[in-house]
Amino acid sequence: MKPKIGVFSFSSCEGCQLQILNLEEEFTTLLGFIEIVNFREAIDEKREDYDIAFIEGSITRESDIEELKHIREKAKILVAFGACADLGGINALKNLHPQDSWLPAVYGRRDLFSDTMLTKRVKDIVPIDFTIPGCPIDKGEFLRFVQSLLLGVQPRLPDYPVCVECRSKGNVCLVEEGKWCLGSVTRAGCGAICPTFRDPCAGCRGLTSAPNIESLCNILTEKGYSKEEIKNKFNIFNGLEVINI
Repeated sequence: MKPKIGVFSFSSCEGCQLQILNLEEEFTTLLGFIEIVNFREAIDEKREDYDIAFIEGSITRESDIEELKHIREKAKILVAFGACADLGGINALKNLHPQDSWLPAVYGRRDLFSDTMLTKRVKDIVPIDFTIPGCPIDKGEFLRFVQSLLLGVQPRLPDYPVCVECRSKGNVCLVEEGKWCLGSVTRAGCGAICPTFRDPCAGCRGLTSAPNIESLCNILTEKGYSKEEIKNKFNIFNGLEVINI
C-alpha cells in the first residue's frame, strides 16, 4: 500500500508547497511510491484518509485551531514544513506590535478579522513528529525527507551552522566585510544560498542546538550594530524564541 499524503496550508505564502511541485520530474517519480489525497496546489479532489500530513503556515486565527487538531487526529505522522509552521516566521512579527497598529497599516481597517490572534507555531497547538525548515524549504531536502520516511529511516536535519556550507563554497564572510549575518548560529541545509548571493543569512532555518549567540552578538556589536538592531535581525524569523542579547 502506498502511504497517503495530505498537504495543508495555514497562514503562509504557500511558497513551500510550490517547492514540492518544483521537483518536477522527481515528483513524478515520487508519485510511484506515494498517493496524494489532499493538496490544494496540485489536485482538486480532497480526501481525509491520509497517513502523513505536511503542514505549511503558522496559526494566526482561532478558527485554524480546530482544523489543525482535526488533521493531527487523522494523521499518523505530522510534519511542520517551512519557517512559518516551524518558527512562526515572518507572520510572528505582528506579535511584537499592538494589533491596532498593524491592522490598519496592512489592511486599511481595524475590524477586518473577528478572530485574529497572536501567531503560533504548529507545535504550540498540536504535537509534531518532524520539521523541515527554511523559507522556502529546500526541495532536495524535502525529497530526501520523504525517501527516508518511505524507507523507515529516521529523517535527520544538519545540526551544524550555515557557515560550514558557506566556507565549503569559498565564500567571503559577510561579517568579516562588516555586514550582519546569522549564519554562524543558524541550522545548515540550504547550501548557504543567501550568503552565496551576498545576502545575509536571516535565520529562516532556525537555530542550531547549541548556538553561540553571545559570541555573534559581541562580533556584530564590534562591527557597529546596536543590541536593538541585532535583536531585530533575530526576530525576522525567530521572533517566538527567547533570545537573550
